[in-house]
Amino acid sequence: MRSSCALLLSLAWASAFRAPAPTRVAPPLRATAQEISALTGGVETVFTLEEVQKILPHRYPFALVDKVVAYEPGESAVGIKQITFNEPQFGGHFPDRPIMPGVMQIEALAQLAGVVCLQMEGAEPGAVFFFAGVDGVKWKRPVVPGDTLVMEVEITNWKAKFGIAKATGRAYVDGNLAVEVGAMTFALAK
Repeated sequence: MRSSCALLLSLAWASAFRAPAPTRVAPPLRATAQEISALTGGVETVFTLEEVQKILPHRYPFALVDKVVAYEPGESAVGIKQITFNEPQFGGHFPDRPIMPGVMQIEALAQLAGVVCLQMEGAEPGAVFFFAGVDGVKWKRPVVPGDTLVMEVEITNWKAKFGIAKATGRAYVDGNLAVEVGAMTFALAK
């Protein structure tokens, strides 16, 4: 009798601390590709990949902004990074469970901030912003191949005389926060 009680107690204890099963919202059973594609129909592209490449110096394999979908000159931007298994970091991070490295998520946010900063007064065409610091980073979930990383950055301070910018950033996957950066600092190379 005592062992039965102990078994029931241990099962109850284990189930009390088990993570709840994730809930997923699936498209309608017979959704077509056209219907699923229409879910993003209202999202316009402000800067295409080609236009982003005219602003940023980054190239494969380190170009981490695929397009910009919202832009407020000198203030903020929302950009997209499609995560694909074909990216070189996934061969070793990790071979049996590919995860986008956290530092690359931060770099993607920094590049998006660069799209804003490199178009501000005081930034000459062809200028380069260097990443000078980062504080207050919090990762909330893994970013994996197949995800769409939707990033937003806000420029919080710009000192054109010194070529110094500060920004905050967040990135989401499926509407859920994946990474948050409290402060990024950039220095304009002169």
